[in-house]
Amino acid sequence: MKYRILDLFSCAGGAAVGYHRAGLEVVGVDINPQPRYPFEHHVADALEFVAAHGHEFDSIHASPPCQAFSATKSLHTNTHPDLIGPTREALQATGRPYVIENVPRSPLTDPTVLCGTEFDLRTEDVDGVPLKLIRHRLFESNIPLARKGGCSHDKSVLTASVYGAGGGWTPKHRDSPSRRGGYVPHTDVCRRLLGVDWTTKHEMSQVVPPAYTEWIGGQVISYLEGLVEVA
Repeated sequence: MKYRILDLFSCAGGAAVGYHRAGLEVVGVDINPQPRYPFEHHVADALEFVAAHGHEFDSIHASPPCQAFSATKSLHTNTHPDLIGPTREALQATGRPYVIENVPRSPLTDPTVLCGTEFDLRTEDVDGVPLKLIRHRLFESNIPLARKGGCSHDKSVLTASVYGAGGGWTPKHRDSPSRRGGYVPHTDVCRRLLGVDWTTKHEMSQVVPPAYTEWIGGQVISYLEGLVEVA
């Protein structure tokens, strides 16, 4: 049986690709058009859509906007609403298994933390220097979720950052050979680190690495296969 998952606040579909790889049929929803989203997609208000159609799906994923809690929020002049509470209420009302994803410092309830080092998200910079991705993300759920293995922040491998569209998006590494201080490598290197070869610079700054949701998706399927009642 092919289970269906609703992907709310979908953006370009990083989370969606992971769920697809896990074996779920994915349908995305976002308030903005997402021309690079790789699956069925609807332009709509996420909370209105889930209220009307959430019951049609076996499970639901939501990534409400995270700018209010992001470490880079001081770089933005716009104000961003906290949609986590309303999103949680809307998902609970469906009675379906759900996952809410967000950044560190966001007010999720008893979240599971995933890190790029758990999935060996590494690649080489344009000059062959090894880089790793950390990108911690939190996952709240009304079903049990486990980590893959925990962080392994190997200090012998430099950490690459992927955020915004500012400095560092160049064809070569920065002038500083140490590549420290939030080093953002070339766009193609970032795509390889994240596993998202279809995304733009801006989309990469927010994308959930598919490796994370492939891991989460496997657990969702296992739960659905033995589902009696959602806790």
